[in-house]
Order: sequence, then C-alpha cells, then structure tokens
Amino acid sequence: MLMSVDTELMRVLSDPLRLKIVTLLAHETLCTTHLVVETGAKQTNLSNHLRVLREAGVVDTEPCGRFTYYRLVPEVMETLAGQFAALAEAARATRTADTKRACP
Repeated sequence: MLMSVDTELMRVLSDPLRLKIVTLLAHETLCTTHLVVETGAKQTNLSNHLRVLREAGVVDTEPCGRFTYYRLVPEVMETLAGQFAALAEAARATRTADTKRACP
C-alpha cells in the first residue's frame, strides 16, 4: 500500500506568506491587524491568504468585537506530520531491506 501526503494541503502551505502566517499562529492567536504588522503584507492580500487557510481547515477564527482572531488548528499539522513520518518509516524499511525493483 502506497502512502501519500495530502497534496492539496501541501499546495496551501507551499505559499511563503501562508507558511509565515501558519508559523506565527503556531505561537499565538493573532488578529488581522497583528498579521499585517508581522508579515508586512497588505491587508487585502493577507485576507485572501487567510481565506485560503480557513477553507483548507488550517486555521479557525474567533470574532472579538470588530476584530477577527485567527488560530492554527494543530490537528491539521499533526496529520501532515504523521503522513511525512509514515513516508520516512517506509523509506527506512526499504533501505534496511535493500529492496530494488529489477530493471527490464
């Protein structure tokens, strides 16, 4: 059975600004204003990236007055990490067994 990594999630996280947002949110819950300051991105650009992250289930929101706070959903990162860990374990087992497919 081949193991794989969630390619849609990888696509979402492959954008440098979205990865920076995820990294910031791993350490604290922040509102859009904080994220604009921390990333230097324009508010409209940042909002678009946050929408993509929200739709992918990577972040969730908490309204607070006129602000919206964002927080990372740790289970999404754990699932992705588990997928990579499974690939690493499969590669380790293959290396130990020294299995090679015969060339035609």
